[in-house]
Amino acid sequence: MNEIARMDSGVPATQDDMSEASLPHNIEAEQQLLGALLTDNDLYDRAASVIKSDHFYDPVHARIYEICAARIQKNALASPVTLKPFLEEDEGLKALGGPKYLVTLAASAVAAYAVRDYAQLIYDLAIRRELISLGKDIQAQANDVTVEKEPADQIVDAEAKLYKLAEQGKSESGFQSFLSAIKQAVDVANAAYQRDGGLAGTSTGLIDLDKKLGGLHRSDLLILAGRPSMGKTSLATNIAFNVAKAYKRGKTYDGRDGAVEGGVVGFYSLEMSAEQLAARVLSEASEVPSEQIRKGDMTEAEFRRFVEAAKALESCPLYIDDTPALPIAQLAARARRQKRTHGLDLLIVDYLQLVKAPGAGDNRVNEVSAITQGLKAIAKELDIPVIALSQLSRQVESREDKRPQLSDLRESGSIEQDADVVMFVYREEYYKEREKPGDHQLDKMAEWQAAMEAVHGKAEVVIGKQRHGPIGTVELSFEGRFTRFGNLVKPWQEGR
Repeated sequence: MNEIARMDSGVPATQDDMSEASLPHNIEAEQQLLGALLTDNDLYDRAASVIKSDHFYDPVHARIYEICAARIQKNALASPVTLKPFLEEDEGLKALGGPKYLVTLAASAVAAYAVRDYAQLIYDLAIRRELISLGKDIQAQANDVTVEKEPADQIVDAEAKLYKLAEQGKSESGFQSFLSAIKQAVDVANAAYQRDGGLAGTSTGLIDLDKKLGGLHRSDLLILAGRPSMGKTSLATNIAFNVAKAYKRGKTYDGRDGAVEGGVVGFYSLEMSAEQLAARVLSEASEVPSEQIRKGDMTEAEFRRFVEAAKALESCPLYIDDTPALPIAQLAARARRQKRTHGLDLLIVDYLQLVKAPGAGDNRVNEVSAITQGLKAIAKELDIPVIALSQLSRQVESREDKRPQLSDLRESGSIEQDADVVMFVYREEYYKEREKPGDHQLDKMAEWQAAMEAVHGKAEVVIGKQRHGPIGTVELSFEGRFTRFGNLVKPWQEGR
């Protein structure tokens, strides 16, 4: 038997003497599992629920498994004969005897009932190898004593890699084959096709916004920006409430247990306290004005509605962290912990400029760049959409048309570059209100009142950038008393 085909699943006594060949692995288990798949393609589902191609120790075995998987998923036969054309020129396979090795694998097939156990063994050994590699990295970083490398940062980094290993079975992603990337793209498209309403992402609860965005997509960073009093926090709170309220758990398209509707929401409120944010959500749900809740100025009927709304929302999976001035590394660590303990399907940060980025010095542009890059990394690592609120510069106020644009973003370069979607909240009513003429100007007053009536209770979300779709404007309704955005009924929809 070839040297690579020996069995060695023992862990060596010392890590320092560990060579590539002595890492935990079991070549015979890999051979027999592949042999079973080549002789009976129906066994693939049992193996695929446990392992992926990168869990194999032998890279040739990984390539064989990957091609097997691709053919079986297309309902095509995967056998030594059908795999031969794909692997004939494979240098690794040539070293093992060429296409004849595929026949040898088929001849060494394990019994059907043992396939899952063999898959689990291969997976467990792969995890052990990853842990050994991760341990070496942590040790090397700890030994490298420099001023720049703080131990706290190394702990956060190690926690991130351990989390990824626990969630995905690997701590480093590295290169992946185009075949693997295509499969992931097809899985995502299939999930969108199967989903009611045709949304590829999580619904915001706002119909017209969903149509424009296709929902909130996993691994996307969405920036929601606006001037003060435009309703950034209100819109973010509304979306958080809508997503959490719609939460239903079940089997997702990839077979995992998770959110099939709505989701678990994490809300970093760096400006408002958790109590203030909860009051906003309750104001929307109970339809009691937020200022009345704050003053306690409620009728008996309003207070009853308020209490009933609070009871109904007790089980709502909306988690709030109001720790001020959180460093980006801590924000990421807490998000990982939230996903591991309670789940996490959407993260909202209010707002971006209040997050700290240690090590950026006095350079504000570098600091914001580090924050946006960190938020995008969280979105990709946790595979969730991240909505970050952002302030706009004052130059908006000096223009006649006060609709915001990308150049109005504070420290706009890095935000615009790192974000997948940039949205602006704009309420013309806010500006019109401040143009009210004097009571003696009767003609201007009538004109102003007509203009106010046209924009009353309306808001716009201007999509200035969208990596996966069109830009444009979405009109929403806005009820200032309840700080609530909603779907705007168009004139042709009235009376339905």
